[in-house]
Amino acid sequence: MKKAIRFSVAAAAVAATGLALTGCAPAAPEGDGEVTIYGAYGEAQAAAFQAELDAWSADSGIKVTFTSLASFDTDIKVKIEAGETPDIAMWPQPGGLKDQADAGNLVALDEIAGFDLAAAKSTLVPGWDTLAVAGDGKLYGLPVSANVKTLVFYNPAAFAEHGYTVPTTDEELTALIEKIKSDGAGYPWCAGIESGGATGWPFTDWLEQYVLDYNGPETYAKWITGDVTFDSPEVTKAVDKVSELLLTDGNVNGGGVSMATDGFGNTAPLFETGGKAAGQCFLLRQGSFITDFFPDNIKAELAANDYTHADVFALPAPSDGAGAGVLGGGDTFGVFNYDADVAAVLNFIASDKVGTVMAGKSSFVSPHKTFDTSLYPNDLGKKVGETMANAAFFGFDASDQMPSEVNAEFWAAGTEYIAGKIDWPTAAGRIQAKY
Repeated sequence: MKKAIRFSVAAAAVAATGLALTGCAPAAPEGDGEVTIYGAYGEAQAAAFQAELDAWSADSGIKVTFTSLASFDTDIKVKIEAGETPDIAMWPQPGGLKDQADAGNLVALDEIAGFDLAAAKSTLVPGWDTLAVAGDGKLYGLPVSANVKTLVFYNPAAFAEHGYTVPTTDEELTALIEKIKSDGAGYPWCAGIESGGATGWPFTDWLEQYVLDYNGPETYAKWITGDVTFDSPEVTKAVDKVSELLLTDGNVNGGGVSMATDGFGNTAPLFETGGKAAGQCFLLRQGSFITDFFPDNIKAELAANDYTHADVFALPAPSDGAGAGVLGGGDTFGVFNYDADVAAVLNFIASDKVGTVMAGKSSFVSPHKTFDTSLYPNDLGKKVGETMANAAFFGFDASDQMPSEVNAEFWAAGTEYIAGKIDWPTAAGRIQAKY
């Protein structure tokens, strides 16, 4: 355990007093040459992140050790209660970070001497820079890495066979959907939402995307807190859009009833060639992780950078909305202890320089609009990365930030709505009642 000073609420108050009296920022405590970071990365991404840190350490002389916790949200609380906090922790969901900030366990980023907060925020895709604002109105975290859900996977061979082209606008997407149906080539969308005890989450992703696109990040944030309600015009407009795409007759094989029981990872119909009789579909809106559910032969093609049967494009935003938002997730750091070494590490991990190693060794996506997208190892990764870099603004998965009771009802009532068992006003009322 390194010997950094624990910068508690009391210490923060002392520092703030000193700042008021002297008119200059307090100096960071001297470092001991070591910094510890805990996070939730899986094995491959953890190894890639450590390699990234090691490359930086070779120049800085500061040893940085990353430890991945198997059940991060639970394990980090145990560490805190035991007084075994790292210097920096990286949460996969911002709610846990903000909880620790509200409990007085983290340092506000503008109170860390030596950390250039303005520089870190200046290169981020808008939306990331306010994600970890706690109850006191202060910012306690910034992202290190991201993932993207605003993606549509398709089969280029099937597109070529029928003369279809990748849509770049919402109007072109609508025209493509109608063309697929009029040709009788198959079903426009592959869209199962079944996921065991978490059935319904794919529907929440659909709705989150259009709440974000139509209304922008400020309204999106108010929706998460319950201040914009599920029966509001803002959310209802997004519901209508999702319903138009998924519940219009012929858009999904079997309609909403089948969607409610079809597994989200059932990607085989995207690669069928037998048309409607074989259940062939042409478009799959999902997160970048869905490639793990592709058939083995398609995964082998992708591993060989062969995109004959699988490629991706960004889901176009409606022209009458707030802009092209990107929906996704990521890992956001917060600071327990700080000294001069920790401040130096923060200046690195909060910058667009992170990813020079990780981009080639993991599923890393940078949350910075200035990241060098040529560092992504293949065309598919580059398209995913460019989707983030080109975003007008970012929205972290809303249901993951809502209270757990709200999230659970969002899944359940959303599934019943898709299946045609209830109307949206009924679903909205049930969900909103959980706040």
